[in-house]
Amino acid sequence: MPRKTNTEKDKRGNRRAEKRTPRPKPKIDFTEDALDFKNVTLLRQYVTDQGRILPRKYTGMPAHYQRRLTKAIKRARQMLLMK
Repeated sequence: MPRKTNTEKDKRGNRRAEKRTPRPKPKIDFTEDALDFKNVTLLRQYVTDQGRILPRKYTGMPAHYQRRLTKAIKRARQMLLMK
């Protein structure tokens, strides 16, 4: 039976985790004021064809922008500006 090869280990004997490349930071090309329920053209970019709001993983927005976006989309739906 062949022997297992040793991988690099740190001082505690645990295997080192490979460093992941950080997620690229998106450049948001709109101002904070543009995230409004009346700006339907901007909001439609962050909604799928089925009407689901895209998660932060896909939009790449910071958390506070994503929360504002979600509120704006829900308000636009309430006012029947979006489906």
